[in-house]
Amino acid sequence: MSIRKKVTILGSGAAGLTAAIYAARANLEPLVIQGLQTGGQLTITTDVENFPGFPKGIQGPELMEQMIAQAERFGTQYIYDNAESIDLSKRPFTIKTSSEEIITDVLIICTGASAKLLGLEAESKLMGHGVSACATCDGFFFKEKKVFVVGGGDTALEEAMFLTRFATSVTLIHRREAFRASAIMVERAKRNTKVNYLLNSVLEDITDVSKGEVTGVKVRNIKTNEVQELPADGVFIAIGHQPNTDLFKGHLPLDENGYIITKNGSVQTNVVGVFAAGDVMDSVYRQAVTAAGTGCQAALEAQWLLEKEEAEGELGKPEEANAGAASSVREPAAKAGA
Repeated sequence: MSIRKKVTILGSGAAGLTAAIYAARANLEPLVIQGLQTGGQLTITTDVENFPGFPKGIQGPELMEQMIAQAERFGTQYIYDNAESIDLSKRPFTIKTSSEEIITDVLIICTGASAKLLGLEAESKLMGHGVSACATCDGFFFKEKKVFVVGGGDTALEEAMFLTRFATSVTLIHRREAFRASAIMVERAKRNTKVNYLLNSVLEDITDVSKGEVTGVKVRNIKTNEVQELPADGVFIAIGHQPNTDLFKGHLPLDENGYIITKNGSVQTNVVGVFAAGDVMDSVYRQAVTAAGTGCQAALEAQWLLEKEEAEGELGKPEEANAGAASSVREPAAKAGA
């Protein structure tokens, strides 16, 4: 048996839940396919102090619980499952989970991106308790602390330099002698006297899981095999992000890193009725507030598209999904408002 919806949202992080709030308030009765990590990456974050409206900060899981409840209050429905397949070749679109088939006029993709991790047991157990994958999110909590950053690309060097605003010492662990980062980033980092380096080295372990906090790191030199145990207050993993877009390969254009390509910086994809919001299409900012902003945009675009089609008597007619993408959505200025 199929579920018929006007709007379906894939993902339940800040982008997906904001899209749900806006769509629900427009009486579109959206369906959110939550995935198996309800709330997205913020559910593994402790204190969130950079999301507007919470002067004393808020716990990541609590913020997501409030957003879920807010969307539900206005009529959002939820499915706790993963989407396993999609058909975007014609509208309405078809989405299949392990137990349901959803037929939808509009699809808003908010599946996010996952930080690439090293795979250490301590890394996952201490995530949010001294281990982080986002210096912008968590750097403030490491004032006067000793921290380590793992990675050798632009992201790692940017994270390291950002952390010098707070930490007394920032040490970059990189498995090679040379960095993958751009020359200008390397030069900037080398000019920063608070950044130290452990090159030709890998992070072997993080202590201390039994205490529930980071107390040190074990670092192995790959040339000598020597292992150092060094005191630490925090560890930042900066080896990149992987957008959760495997489901969309062959259906939507992706860039070289796997992010969904949207039109001219908007939330519109090249398929009419399919929008992308949050970290699944944003490789630059990756913040909860920017994800929420694009979630809002996607819901408004969906609303305007459906209104236009209903007015023209086109809604519900099967069509080739790629036809007329450039002209199907109203200009945002026509409907923008608080």
